[in-house]
Amino acid sequence: MADFYIHETAVVDNGAQIGNNTKVWHFCHIMPKAVIGEDCSLGQNVFVANNVLIGNGVKVQNNVSLYEGVICEDEVFLGPSMVFTNVINPRAGVNRKNQYQKTIVKKGASIGANATIVCGNSIGRYAFIGAGAVIVKDVPDYALMVGNPAKQIGWMSEHGHRLNFDREGKAPCLASGATYYLKNNIVTKSR
Repeated sequence: MADFYIHETAVVDNGAQIGNNTKVWHFCHIMPKAVIGEDCSLGQNVFVANNVLIGNGVKVQNNVSLYEGVICEDEVFLGPSMVFTNVINPRAGVNRKNQYQKTIVKKGASIGANATIVCGNSIGRYAFIGAGAVIVKDVPDYALMVGNPAKQIGWMSEHGHRLNFDREGKAPCLASGATYYLKNNIVTKSR
């Protein structure tokens, strides 16, 4: 039996799967077909729809709604009041539930406060989406994205620090000491 914390004001529908050591705080609502991994934290007023998959170690800050079609891999950070969409052309008078698009946030990615992720896009591993950015296309691994529409302005390490590549395409992470390489606009980390 899973060992997790559910605040008394949260609503967790029968059938929802929640992993060990996960905390679900005030006024959250978890739908019956949602799957949430271990060691997660869902802040105040988080909504998790049916068929949403949340990996292990995910941190969801206050006022975030994860709509059907969203997949968050392990160690994703979702900042306060950031927004996911799931339909490209919503209309109140037109039912488009059969047109939900998948959005994948890959391992270790961070999405800043008030950012918007337009559905159908993928956020790469350890990418960093700045506060208020609007993502309208796929984001590469380790990319640093800001603005509306978001543009890439650099690269970030797994430790969350900006990478400054030299002429040979090599950059150290000053926080962790790891070395990263940039070749053909793809970042890799030394083993």
